[in-house]
Amino acid sequence: MSDRANVIPIFGSSEGDDGSVGGGVALSDAKRMAEAIVFASAEPVSRRMLEERLPEGVNISKVMEALVRDYATRGVNLVRVEDNWAFRTAGDLAFLMSRNAVQQKKLSRAALEMLAVIAYHQPVTRAEIEEIRGVETSKGTLDILLETGWVRMRGRRRTPGRPVTYGTTTDFLDHFGLEELRDLPGMDELRGAGLLSGRMPSGFAVPQPPVDADALTEDEDPLTDIDFEELGLLTPRVEDD
Repeated sequence: MSDRANVIPIFGSSEGDDGSVGGGVALSDAKRMAEAIVFASAEPVSRRMLEERLPEGVNISKVMEALVRDYATRGVNLVRVEDNWAFRTAGDLAFLMSRNAVQQKKLSRAALEMLAVIAYHQPVTRAEIEEIRGVETSKGTLDILLETGWVRMRGRRRTPGRPVTYGTTTDFLDHFGLEELRDLPGMDELRGAGLLSGRMPSGFAVPQPPVDADALTEDEDPLTDIDFEELGLLTPRVEDD
């Protein structure tokens, strides 16, 4: 028997009109437990954390889908970002928070273009970003995107020079209200929003982002401590005498 089962408090009867979700737990009880875990977390809660905290055998997907429905019409919504869940103010009530909101520095057009290239073409190197945009990429602009937490260094491309590859983060999806990269606007949505010219080149298509943003591709190597040292992101280790 799993040790974690011994620390789960005893709830009311598992019988009810909402049925069981596995692990001998009623849906109503499982929802209360998951709700408490997400509410208490300062960061989006991952599926793995829920699996570790809830009784073994509970159907996580069923529980979270039910919770999402419960909160759909409330002032706070439960939203999914990839395989993570978090509570967020309902979109139509965001104006109530505006007085306390911190004014964020607006990104330059160059930064927005780079962010779009990274989002749609990831994993992508700095040279590839420059090739797609047709202009040289400023390191300062790339640093700004890294500082926002929306862009991250993914790995190193298995090509001469082993250039660093870039991709978006969970914070990027969370900020723009996307559950996953496949929710990025497609051709019709971009054209409808006036973001694409009506005279696009023949055969032009919006790239399809990867399904799993965290998984390295076949031509990528993971970043190591030595890589972070070379990039100035980790203090070099001092060898003992």
